[in-house]
Amino acid sequence: MITGPSWSQKLRTEIAKAVIGQDVVIERLLVALLANGHVLLEGMPGLAKTLLVKSLGSALGVQFERVQFTPDLLPSDVVGTMIFSPKDGGFATHKGPIFANLVLADEINRAPAKVQSALLEAMQERQVTIGGTSHKLPRPFFVMATQNPVEQEGTYPLPEAQTDRFLFKLLVDYPSASEEALMMEMWGQVTKQPEVNAVTSGEELLELRVHVDAIHVSPEVQAYILALVRGTRELAAQVEGTSSGAKRLLNFGASPRASLALFQASRALAWLRGSDYVSPALVQEVFHDALRHRVGLTYEAEAEGLTSDKILDQVLVRTPVPAKA
Repeated sequence: MITGPSWSQKLRTEIAKAVIGQDVVIERLLVALLANGHVLLEGMPGLAKTLLVKSLGSALGVQFERVQFTPDLLPSDVVGTMIFSPKDGGFATHKGPIFANLVLADEINRAPAKVQSALLEAMQERQVTIGGTSHKLPRPFFVMATQNPVEQEGTYPLPEAQTDRFLFKLLVDYPSASEEALMMEMWGQVTKQPEVNAVTSGEELLELRVHVDAIHVSPEVQAYILALVRGTRELAAQVEGTSSGAKRLLNFGASPRASLALFQASRALAWLRGSDYVSPALVQEVFHDALRHRVGLTYEAEAEGLTSDKILDQVLVRTPVPAKA
């Protein structure tokens, strides 16, 4: 029987042929695959976000499609459209790149809201509607999107309804000095390009989810997950500070999808680590990744230089950890 650590290791080894470092990000991507969730990757240009997702698709052995989001992109460029056939005078369905197992929405915040919303039905319902007819998407199906955190001109912020449908928002950081030196050594030659081969399949991934569903989550840990999520809503409802300098940190807290995301992601991470139950420590590990895009900072919080992660740290400190898991 395939174990979580062995499955994770063979994928990591294959992806490492093209991507150096980013161990935590890769593990979170594997968690998202097992939890049937979409991922939003945020990081500066040149950090191999696109290469990472493409290498993941190659190692999985699934159909991969990349859509470069631009201001002039149309919804039909993503989901497809109806094409008129002069021969028979009818219309035929032309399916877009969304009909793939792994879809990379590159620089998703460069397209207007109408194009971004074209992904909503696909991400939530695993289907798209073309010409009034619904079409099921292949299984498994994932959307992994990238965005640049610094460029503001020519970008469109993602609506809350869309960001909430991402299981994780992962922050991709710069590699270490040793990792960057290894990159130059491995890929400094223009004639040498990384080649990633399939080491698993979409069918195997679907089968592995049965093992993830068998991971035990005690009532105490379930209550802890609920307390963490509801803690963000309590923080949004209260005012910090004295009456003279009162300020709110959050406009809104996390939705019920956050509770499901924490529950499912913690299970998947436990299976990957070879554990048969979810501990509070595992919940804490995925807490920021699952909630940083589901809370809305107030203007006052942003003016003070606070980030979603810093506020979520406060929620972690305030929420009692169950002694029995």
